[in-house]
Order: sequence, then structure tokens, then C-alpha cells
Amino acid sequence: MYLRHKVHTVLLPLSSPSQDALETLPRFTLGRVFTDWGIDPIPFVITVWAVGLYVLGVAVLSRRGDAWPLGRTLAFVVLGMGTFTFATASGLGRYDTTLLSVHMVQHMLLSMVVPLALALGAPVTLALRTLPAAPRRWLLAVLHSRVATVLAFPPLAFALYVASPWALYFSGWYDASLASPFVHQMMHVHLVLVGTLFFWPLMGIDPVPGRVGYPFRVLLTLMTLPFHAFLGVTIMGQSTLIGGEHYLALREGPMGAWLPPAIDDQHLAGGILWASGDLIGALFFAVLFIQWVRSSMKEAAREDRRLDLAERRGAG
Repeated sequence: MYLRHKVHTVLLPLSSPSQDALETLPRFTLGRVFTDWGIDPIPFVITVWAVGLYVLGVAVLSRRGDAWPLGRTLAFVVLGMGTFTFATASGLGRYDTTLLSVHMVQHMLLSMVVPLALALGAPVTLALRTLPAAPRRWLLAVLHSRVATVLAFPPLAFALYVASPWALYFSGWYDASLASPFVHQMMHVHLVLVGTLFFWPLMGIDPVPGRVGYPFRVLLTLMTLPFHAFLGVTIMGQSTLIGGEHYLALREGPMGAWLPPAIDDQHLAGGILWASGDLIGALFFAVLFIQWVRSSMKEAAREDRRLDLAERRGAG
């Protein structure tokens, strides 16, 4: 284990934008994704607090004799926060400033898989059921606030979600994340937060602002697919390197012996963004469609019961 960004085997002047990723890493392999682990402080603290508070809420319900679905706990703790930890602390986090393609896998996990899993865990519902009176009132005030309503407004959340990666890769933001450990870690948090703003209301489990009917949820989901594809194709077709100064500097050092050409790695990153965005988006579309069908079936059953009751009353 190690504390990332602290120990380096090659040193450059402090003004270098590549200072953050100067440790000489061995050749990247799939095995290193699962065996090379470390800690980034900000994601680690967020994970500990989020998992701790969620498990505490489940324990409070259990002591009261109330049930909480195991699936929701697994979704939040294992799939959601587990994926967050895997993306930031495993070999993906170790090599995310060395290979753009590795960063892109991390990006998709943080921006799509983690928000979807957290939403399935229904943490807001859990909090409303377990918080004491005063904190519960504060949470309700936040949920009903104008700021929350504006941020969760579906068209705005959609615009933020699709514009965020363009801003990341085609502005100075990504270069800043390569030069600063703090900016780098906050970028990870940002990806999850923007994904949460978009996907949380679409899941419709928690009582958060911005929830809309199933037809509009399906439409918004379908609209994300071409944006991911277009961004991926754009990155694949770029002749200008993203983070070029940083990645070219790495290839001038000891790791240049095994690092692929920077432009080839960038083309691979674009392909990963394109393919994984479509795959995860399609899976989410399938989940929404199943939810829509189940909701329609329940509504039809309720309507049948209402008509049966009205018929019996009329016959009586």
C-alpha cells in the first residue's frame, strides 16, 4: 500500500506540469489493476464516511425491527462505493496519470456506474427513515430548496452531464488535474457528482427533485448515447494530444521503454469512451424499460381492483 503522489523515483523542477506522475512504474498489465493498490486521501475519506453512515442507518432500522432490502445495501456499499474505491485506489488509480486509456476506464466507472449504483441504494430514503427529527428537517429543507430544484431540473442536469467531459478534455482542466493531486482527486469527485445529478432522478427511487415520468426518463437516456459516441470519435480523430506535455514528458523518461505512442493511447481512450458509454447507457435503458413495464403492470392491477370494487358496490 502507498499514499499516492508522495514518493517519486525521478525528480523534475517544481514548475513542471508532470510532477504528479513522475514515479517510474512497471509495465502496465491487466493484473496490476487488481494487485497494485494505494490511497488517495479525499476519495478514501469520502468512502469511509459514506459507507459508515449508510451501514449505521441500516443498523438503526434493524434495531427498530424495520426491514431494509439487502439489494439496496449491496448496491450502495458494494457496487457503488466499492466501484468508487476500485476506480480510485486500484491499479486504475495508480496508472490513471500515466495512460489516458486507463484514465478513460476510470472516468466511465465514476461518471456512470458509481452514480447508478448509489441511486439504486436509495440513501436519501434511508436517511429520511433513520435521522433524528432536526437533521431530518434539515435534509427535507435541502431537498425542497430552490438550489436543489434548479440543479436537478432534467434539461439542466442533462446539459451538465454531456458538457462536463467536453470541458474536461478540451480546456485546461485536464492539464491542471495532471499537475495537481488535489485537482486530480476533486475531478474524480466531480465526475460522480455530475453523474449523480443526472441519473439519481431518472432512477426515481429516492424522493429527490427532478423526477419525471418514464417516457421522459427513457428519452433522456437515449439522448446521452450519441453524445458519448461523438466525444469518443472526436478524441479518436484528434491529432492534437490531450495532456500532451505531460504524456510526452513521461515517454522521455524510463517508462518510455514500455509506454505506447501517446497518440495511439489517446485513440484507444476515445474508443473506450465510445464503446463503454454506449454499453452502460444501453444497460441503463434496459433497467428503465423494465421499471416502466413493472410500473404499468402495477397500475393496471390497481385499476382492475378499483373497477372490481366499484362493480361489487354497484351490484350490492
